[in-house]
Parts: sequence; structure tokens; C-alpha cells
Amino acid sequence: MNTNRCVIPVVKSPQDYQAFRISPQDTNRLALVFDTATANKSLTMCVEIFDVDGKTPPNRHRRAVEMFFILKGEGRAMCDGKTVSIQAGDSILVPATGTHIIENTGSTRLYALCIMVPNEDFAELIRSGTPVELDEEDISVLRRLPAPVLC
Repeated sequence: MNTNRCVIPVVKSPQDYQAFRISPQDTNRLALVFDTATANKSLTMCVEIFDVDGKTPPNRHRRAVEMFFILKGEGRAMCDGKTVSIQAGDSILVPATGTHIIENTGSTRLYALCIMVPNEDFAELIRSGTPVELDEEDISVLRRLPAPVLC
């Protein structure tokens, strides 16, 4: 058995990400980075983008663990009655069955890298939503570039 085989990695850039709003009234968008279709594993990785005052509806997962890493902005994370303030650089690990909400409390968008394992049909839920475009601000955050000057 040859254990030295080379596996070619899957590489994507922000312009390759597909973004969706799960429900028309949602105040957050999800840009899929990797999912079961591209990673060939039961996981979902996306960037969740929260508008000012945006938040997720309360939700929970039967067996999936969900992790959020805050890329930019500030907000609040709530899980099973506990609330903590969050900002860029913070990580949140939500255990399976934990009812949770992530909320943008800042004056700018909140960006969070979100990883769910196993997928538990999360990618399919995201893809069932309405496709949306990532704008210049989104792309600059995802590329870690200085934010554009908006007039």
C-alpha cells in the first residue's frame, strides 16, 4: 500500500463562492466556501454575512457541531440562555442540540467563518435559498484587503 500518494487540493477564491439568503426576510447571507459536494466530506464551511442589526433565527442541530470565527465586526452570541459579546478574532463553538443565535450589534456588517460538522443538510438548506451577489465590501473582507471608500 502506497501511503505517499499526492492529493490535489481544492482551491477556491471569493469570486468562486456562491452566496444565498435562506429566506427572503433574513438579515444574513451565507457564502458557501466548501460543502459535501466540493469537499467529499460531511461538512459545510461558509462565510456568514450579517447586515447591521442582522441576526440568525434561533436554530439548533441534532448532531452537528457548529463553529464560528469572527472575521470582522462585533455582535452577540447566544446559546441556551447564555449571552456573550463577540468581535473580530473571537471563536464560538456551539455543541449539538444547543439553541443558538448570532446577532450583529455593531455599526458595520459582521462577518463570520462558519463550519458545521457533519453537514446535517445545512449546505442543501443554504442552496435552497435565493441566490445573492457578494458586493465589493464583501469581496474586500474575504480577500483581507482594505475596505473600499464608500461615497
